[in-house]
Amino acid sequence: QVQLVESGGGLVQAGGSLRLSCAASGLPFSNYAWGWFRQAPGKEREFVAAIPWLGSKLYYADSVKGRFTISRDNAKNTVYLQMNNLKLEDTAVYYCAAPRVPHTIATYSAGFGSWGQGTQVTVSS
Repeated sequence: QVQLVESGGGLVQAGGSLRLSCAASGLPFSNYAWGWFRQAPGKEREFVAAIPWLGSKLYYADSVKGRFTISRDNAKNTVYLQMNNLKLEDTAVYYCAAPRVPHTIATYSAGFGSWGQGTQVTVSS
């Protein structure tokens, strides 16, 4: 059974930083790309970042480029999202996700089949 558990969310002032973590179990972590998505109240879930199972190419939404960094630690079965210079519009529930198929990557939610429960990030002024 696949289980993804996010942590690290919270309340932070604009301009501050947070690091989200996603601990995965139940699947061969190193064979999967990983993604982060977010959903703000009244809005659709949107892509934030993705990291492949191999290689250095990273994928980011334009809205977070230069501020967020996705990384992974295969030894710990954990994927991270470092968020710097947070803005009010970054307020959302953040989800980590694994694609439906190993050794594939996507930047849209339909490409992902396993999701965590989400962690709330609230940015205040």
